[in-house]
Amino acid sequence: MLHLGIDIDGTITAQDTFVPYLNESFSLSITLEDIKDYDLTKILNISDGDFWEWMNENEPRIYQEALLAEYAKQTLDELKNQHKLIYITARRRHLENITFDWFHKKDVHYDHIEHVGGHDKLEAVFKHKIDVFFEDHHGNATMIAKEANIPVLLFNTPYNQLPTDSNIIRVNSWHEAADWLRKNEKSIETAKSM
Repeated sequence: MLHLGIDIDGTITAQDTFVPYLNESFSLSITLEDIKDYDLTKILNISDGDFWEWMNENEPRIYQEALLAEYAKQTLDELKNQHKLIYITARRRHLENITFDWFHKKDVHYDHIEHVGGHDKLEAVFKHKIDVFFEDHHGNATMIAKEANIPVLLFNTPYNQLPTDSNIIRVNSWHEAADWLRKNEKSIETAKSM
């Protein structure tokens, strides 16, 4: 049984989740393809302070209404029978109830959900003895792959196109992620037991 570390936003939720809210609030007409950087202040042309003021106001509704990524639930339903599903999210702790409610409403299995409140997920990765991580944020993927020395499946998006190292595997869908895991779980189990 592997311990799978799984990001939430942009990984199990649809990658374009924020787009309609950004368009509505900032009178834009952008699509996911227009977002080339994880830092949304760049496309919005606003300060960090203004962005976080907007997030404080809109985050709860966005997370409550977020749609699942295509095939995420079906894949996670298959994986839950063989592996531990441990969600490690940058969401802040005051959003825990919204997160748990969303998981229940969407009937998505979890063994544990950890709100780290920022993008440094390493402590949680080590604490939960994560063997493989699923992520959409290039910086997080790079840090986890290097520091924890585990494979990271990076869900391809327009905003994470910087070069990657050998421990990072780009995937385009949950089907691809599950296929990679099936093909590699024996070697990961072996490496884990050494």
